Amino acid sequence: MQKRNSYLTPFILITSLFFLWGFAHNLDPILIPHLKKSFTLTTTQSTLVDSAVFIAYFFMALPAGYIMKKWGYKTGIITGLLLFSLGSFLFVPAANYQSYDYFLVALFVIACGLTILETAANPYVSALGDPASATQRLNLAQSFNGLAVALAPAIGARVILTKGQTDAELAAMTDAARKIALATEAYSVKTPYTVLAIVLLLVAAVFYFIQLPDLRKNTKSNAGSLLRTFRHAHLSWAVAAQFFYVGAQVCVFSLFILYATSSANLTDLQAADYLGIGGLAFLIGRFAGTAIMKFMAPHKLLMFYAIISTILCGIAITGHGMITIYAFVGICFFMSIMFPTIFSLGIKDLGADTEMASSLIVMSIVGGAIIPRIFGLISDASGNIQLGYIVPLFCFSVVAFFGWKGYKIKTPPNFGGV
Repeated sequence: MQKRNSYLTPFILITSLFFLWGFAHNLDPILIPHLKKSFTLTTTQSTLVDSAVFIAYFFMALPAGYIMKKWGYKTGIITGLLLFSLGSFLFVPAANYQSYDYFLVALFVIACGLTILETAANPYVSALGDPASATQRLNLAQSFNGLAVALAPAIGARVILTKGQTDAELAAMTDAARKIALATEAYSVKTPYTVLAIVLLLVAAVFYFIQLPDLRKNTKSNAGSLLRTFRHAHLSWAVAAQFFYVGAQVCVFSLFILYATSSANLTDLQAADYLGIGGLAFLIGRFAGTAIMKFMAPHKLLMFYAIISTILCGIAITGHGMITIYAFVGICFFMSIMFPTIFSLGIKDLGADTEMASSLIVMSIVGGAIIPRIFGLISDASGNIQLGYIVPLFCFSVVAFFGWKGYKIKTPPNFGGV
């Protein structure tokens, strides 16, 4: 009981990180239509927002794992928070110079910080208590990520999207007036990201002064090499499943405003509100999934939810009007448990390979940089953004397979002692 109580404060503090990076990620769906208008981009060009964010996961995940292994989770968390803050501050010069490239650089720096935070927080929460309840514990912490999914679009839309002109108003302006109006739109991101940067500095200071239990595996075995870690079959499948899941989630969330204005003829602000409703469904799904896992094996629930998500993607492709919005909300609910469940199943029983495995699964988040580009290319080529949902439909099929067979642990030969 005493040990459990000693874990409570670290658990609460780490859980706050899930909310913070969830909030940052879920401002991206607001940034995409905002920057698309400000810089007159195609759908494919606007997905560079996601590419800039998620490519960082590929490059930073392994360094993040080494930071954790050598200096501990606390150092990793503080480093991640400082990079997160720096990237947020960089939105100010990006807006001042009215440069899409500068915005992408700022987003990349933010994502480098998020990579380190996620590489630290996910395995740390999993290890912070009884191993038998690791998946439930991670889903509970990730539920506060879901809270951010619900809040960020509604807040971001009112701070960022409502300050600009409509396409019709911009078209009626002279070139000089249009340039001034678009510059004013670009400036609207400075205040929210500056506030976020300051909050992150304060959170980093809190982590600097508190004590966190050191939960690193204390072993002298030859652990942590990339090839050695990949010998675990269930980890390899988890990396693949996470790659496609994150790609699907980014397609669904980041491109929703563009999707909803086309499929259901909503305004940007109306679409942002429904995006918030989708986020609420995501949050409810996380809490519901955590409760259901007390009675149903996590891998079975994952498979069941992934199958339903593929069906809803079919409705998103073929439907018209508000049914496409309802399908989106349903997808948000059923994909809610996927990231933490894949993560927890993927690092299960890996012993001293846990830190490296965590890095590999976080690296697979690069799917969020690649998959939405395919969505955008299909949408631009066909002139119908609904057809892009073929992409998440396929992705959820891969997740369903992981929940069916890929999760099974197959211990490699000559792997004793781990």
